Amino acid sequence: MPATIGIIHGTLIVGLSHDEIETLGTVPNARKVSRRDFGIVIARKEHGATTVAGTMFAAHMAGIRVFATGGIGGVHRGDSGDISADLPELAQTAVAVVCAGAKSILDLPRTIEWLETAGIPVLGFKTSTFPAFYSLSSGLPVDECVNSPEETAVIISAHWRLGFHSGVLVAVPPPAEHALPFEEVEQAISEAVEKAKEEGIRGKAITPFLLAEVRRQTSGRSLAVNVALLEENARIASRIAHALLAQAE
Repeated sequence: MPATIGIIHGTLIVGLSHDEIETLGTVPNARKVSRRDFGIVIARKEHGATTVAGTMFAAHMAGIRVFATGGIGGVHRGDSGDISADLPELAQTAVAVVCAGAKSILDLPRTIEWLETAGIPVLGFKTSTFPAFYSLSSGLPVDECVNSPEETAVIISAHWRLGFHSGVLVAVPPPAEHALPFEEVEQAISEAVEKAKEEGIRGKAITPFLLAEVRRQTSGRSLAVNVALLEENARIASRIAHALLAQAE
């Protein structure tokens, strides 16, 4: 049973209705909510769309063990020391996150290093390399290749049964028919990063700015990939959740 997470008029909801999802997608004042923002948004009775970190936090409270998203945040490019709150959340919250890797606007090698240091297993679903969100592969290795939801569920269960409190990252490449060439995406990202520097954009505004720029430079093709990988990740996540439930029984 899918349960989209968000905040409507200050109420944290696990299992948004269609109308509530439409509200979050259309109101101009919905906040981007990570762990630090919950108290503010709830106290002020605002609308909020949760980040990966925020969604993991809420999912774990509700007993949800598998969460599907597009791509996680990570270590940003450059020497700013900007690290997404998604990474420390993965290090402390026992939820399996199914995604197309980290957003390719990030520094993927440093993100992988951070995940390794924090002891977060990275499983490649039918791939031995870390996906690059819009592209099939970043060329970086994953910790283990898994070939079925059942095999994935066995590893996730073993990780948590040992007493680890961290999440597990399941990286699923975008559908091949929609994926963009890695070099094309890298060129678009480099130009977007330079534009962000020129315009002084930083902090939590940087990710939506860069994604919008990549969409513009790829004539909208990056958006088509984004939709396709979201659907694929949800499909795989639901099968992993089913496998975890079958093991528990």
